[in-house]
Amino acid sequence: QVRLLESGGGSVQAGGSLKLSCANSGSDDGIRCMAWFRQAPGKEREGVAQITGDGRTSYTDSVKGRFTISRDNAKRTLSLQMDSLKPEDTAVYYCASRGESFNCYGLDKAPDEGRFRFWGRGTQVTVSS
Repeated sequence: QVRLLESGGGSVQAGGSLKLSCANSGSDDGIRCMAWFRQAPGKEREGVAQITGDGRTSYTDSVKGRFTISRDNAKRTLSLQMDSLKPEDTAVYYCASRGESFNCYGLDKAPDEGRFRFWGRGTQVTVSS
């Protein structure tokens, strides 16, 4: 079983930084493609970044150069370093894991939520102008 729990959300002014973390506390410690998604009020959930089991990454265009996804397989954690935050980054951020695959689908683009099986409950990020 995979159990994902996000932490690190909060409120910050535009231009500031936050680091989100996601821990897998379940009994299944398989190494899989993982990702961050976000959902702003009144909008559909969108893929932010994804990372393969061996650290290859892809990002949605709006966060390239500002956000960095990383993972520590030994600690079973996933992180998202968010710099130069903008008000439009305000959203609930979700951690997700694929069901079995070590690799990510479509590493040339943002993650597709239909490819992810396990989800955390989300953490709120609010960026004020």
